[in-house]
Amino acid sequence: MVERRSQFDVTNQVDITDSGQVLDAVAEIHGIHYPGAVPEGINQAFEDVTAMYQGDHPAFYKCDTAYHDLQHVMDVTLAMARLMDGYERRHFRTSPLGDRLFQLGIVIALFHDCGYIRNKRDTRHQYGAEYTLHHVSRGAALLERYLPTIGFADLVPAAVPVIHFTGYEIPVDRIKVPAPIFRRLGNLLGSADIISQMADRCYLEKCRDRLYPEFVLGGIARRQGPDGEEVVFSSAADLVNKTPGFYRTANRRLQVTLEGACEYAAEHFDGSNLYLQEVERNIGYAERVAETGDLSLLRRRPPESQAVRLI
Repeated sequence: MVERRSQFDVTNQVDITDSGQVLDAVAEIHGIHYPGAVPEGINQAFEDVTAMYQGDHPAFYKCDTAYHDLQHVMDVTLAMARLMDGYERRHFRTSPLGDRLFQLGIVIALFHDCGYIRNKRDTRHQYGAEYTLHHVSRGAALLERYLPTIGFADLVPAAVPVIHFTGYEIPVDRIKVPAPIFRRLGNLLGSADIISQMADRCYLEKCRDRLYPEFVLGGIARRQGPDGEEVVFSSAADLVNKTPGFYRTANRRLQVTLEGACEYAAEHFDGSNLYLQEVERNIGYAERVAETGDLSLLRRRPPESQAVRLI
C-alpha cells in the first residue's frame, strides 16, 4: 500500500496544492453529468480565486491565514464536486442539481473562505484571521459582487445564504433559502468544508501549528463571557487534545444539522466513504495524543502553506 502524500487528497491522486489539478478533477466530474455544457463560471472562478489567494489581485493582499489557505480551498472544492457527483448519481431522475447549480456550488466552495482575505482599503486590521468571527458574512458580500461578473447574477439571492452553511454566524436551521434545492446545496457545501479539512493527512499538525494562531488572532481561543474572559483553548496542545470532543459536535452537525449530506461521498467512491474513513483515522490518533499528552507524536509535515508568513 502506497502511503498517502501530505499534499494529496484522500485518494492520493490529486495534488490539492495545485489548483490546475483540482480544476481538472472538477471539470471531469462536470463533463460526465453535463456533456456539452461549458463550465465557464467554474473556469473563471478558479482563475480569480487563485489570483486572490496568491496576491495577484489588485484589490487584495495575499492570503496570510496559513490554515485557511489556498490548499484548504482546493480541498473543500474537490470534496464539494464529489458530494455533488454523489447527489446527482442518486437523484438524477427526481431532483437533480443540473449544470447551473453544480457550477454555483463550485464557485461558492472556491469563495467560501475569501472573507479572510484583507482588502487593501482596510487600514484597521493587520491579519486576515482577525476576521474569523464574521468572515462568512464578508465572503457573502464579496460573492454578491462577484457572481454577476461571471453570468450568475440571477443566483445571487441563493448564493448569499448558501455560503453561510460553512459557518456559525447563522444557525443552519435559520438560514433562509429561496427553494429546497438550495438547502440541499448548502448541506453539501457545509459537509464538504468539514470532511475535507478533518480528513487532511496533516490535520492535527495544522491544528497545532496553524489553526491555533488563527484562533488567537480571531478571538476564538479566549472570548468574553458573562463572567469575564473565558479560556476556550489555552494552548496549541489544548486545541489538539480537545479535537476528539470537537469531532463529536462536528459529527452531529454532519449527520443531523446538515442532514447526512456527507454520505454522498460513498456514492462518488462506489461504496466507500474515503473522507469519513480518514476523519476517523485522524480522530483516533488525536485520542492517542490526548491520552499520552505527547505532542511529539505529531510528526507529519504539511506542505508549505502558500499564505504569506506574518507571525
